Amino acid sequence: MTPDLNLVDGEGAGQQQQFSAHNPIEQYVLLSKSAKGLACLELIKQVLEAPGVHVFGELLAMPNIAELQTGPNAGYYNTLNLFAYGTYRQYLENQAQLIPLTPVMRKKLQHLTIVSLAIKTKCIPYKELLYEMDIKNVRDLEDLIIEAIYADIIHGKLDQKNKQLEVDYAIGRDIRKGNVSEIVETLQEWCDSCETILACLENQIHRANTEKQKRLKHKDCIETEIANLKKLIKVQAGNDSDEAMATDSGREMSAGGNPEIRKKPTKSKSLKASGSAGMVSRKMP
Repeated sequence: MTPDLNLVDGEGAGQQQQFSAHNPIEQYVLLSKSAKGLACLELIKQVLEAPGVHVFGELLAMPNIAELQTGPNAGYYNTLNLFAYGTYRQYLENQAQLIPLTPVMRKKLQHLTIVSLAIKTKCIPYKELLYEMDIKNVRDLEDLIIEAIYADIIHGKLDQKNKQLEVDYAIGRDIRKGNVSEIVETLQEWCDSCETILACLENQIHRANTEKQKRLKHKDCIETEIANLKKLIKVQAGNDSDEAMATDSGREMSAGGNPEIRKKPTKSKSLKASGSAGMVSRKMP
């Protein structure tokens, strides 16, 4: 059902449309400012049936709504309060203090009950769901869960083999004032855990950087030693070459002091010499 826009003036209707685009409850909060008597009761019925409205704390805090909790129409306030914080099982146990639920209201409260159970555990047994929502068979339960998934109230899957609902995501519900300190404590524990992990990571980073510096220094030492060895090998190779050249020169000097003595006389010079000697012998009588 949509809210009765006749409860507010034209300006309020414009604001109502603006708020409804991003926060569905805002339109009902705006309407509650001017709602009195039966109009206030009708507003509560409408918000309990309205699709997309799953939080009610802002409406409960409105003065016109808060006045109902001590009057003859306290059942309306109690029912709105139940939708904000309670479950369908609690409705069954306290129907005398609550208004009768329409089928749409009942289904919404059952969906909110799944959300409350998902806050406690991500794997909800079918047995617990059947009890909490007063459903007699698994088929009806699974149909209800599928509707909640399509309505984007929860994300998850049905584990029919193990007969449980595995929840990956669930919308948030209203928070009681008495639970604020518990939430603060939980958040503080989370912050402490984050600081501990951060300190551990910083320690690991410091150790890694120190080890890196050691490895770089060791690498530099090895590279320096390799360079020195290359120089030494180069010098030794040069010395060996000089010694070889000196040895060859020494051998040539020992053959006659003239480097050209190593050359073998050619046959033409030998024949010429022998020919000249023959000619001399022939001239002599």
